[in-house]
Amino acid sequence: MGMPTIKLAVFDMAGTTIHDESYVAKAFQGAMRRNGYPGVTLQEATDRMGYPKPLAIRELLEIHEPSPDAITPWLVDRIHTDFVDGMVNFYANEPGIRPVADAEAVFDALHSMGIKVALDTGFSRDITDVILARVGWTDGRFLDATAASDEVERGRPYPDMIRKIMADLGIDDPASVIKIGDTEVDVNEGHNAGCLMSIGVTGGAFTREQLLPHRPTHVLDSLSELIPLLKPHALAGQVS
Repeated sequence: MGMPTIKLAVFDMAGTTIHDESYVAKAFQGAMRRNGYPGVTLQEATDRMGYPKPLAIRELLEIHEPSPDAITPWLVDRIHTDFVDGMVNFYANEPGIRPVADAEAVFDALHSMGIKVALDTGFSRDITDVILARVGWTDGRFLDATAASDEVERGRPYPDMIRKIMADLGIDDPASVIKIGDTEVDVNEGHNAGCLMSIGVTGGAFTREQLLPHRPTHVLDSLSELIPLLKPHALAGQVS
């Protein structure tokens, strides 16, 4: 038996493949503030990056809303709509929106190794599409599939988005899939999906020290470190 062959790499978006300077956490904090919750800290928002946003809003309300009866689906939806509107406007207009430095070269290298490339995200599809258009990733050159958190029953850390991508690409075995992301829910999503590797990358929302307790199979300081890590697996797949 040789090494397992990797067929698919699933990357997170903000903080992993899309440059993020706490943009998402700050937008999240702003939506909470505008809806009457000025006490939400940037750290509390950052800690929930990667989660489906309505779930993150509910968790923050449970901390900052003294009356549990006030935490209604209507309130969660109102704050989420505010957040989405702000994020769509931000990603459409902010000058600094760009891929992480190594991202496109890594996508190309993976494709040359016979590995498909996909993105999944805690964003809803409307924000996801604005970002993909902004960085020029809509033409199929870099990405084989994408999944947003509102397209599945359960967002991260559940494995639903990875399973959707696998189904879309006709890949059956999660042991031929790897997951790469910058938060604990990315790492746990990979574990929960049964991925061969669930890789944490620093430079996004979480540091190496914050990622390690979640048992990533590897922690990388840049995406380019992924390529030498995968070479043995790709070569195994090329040998007839």
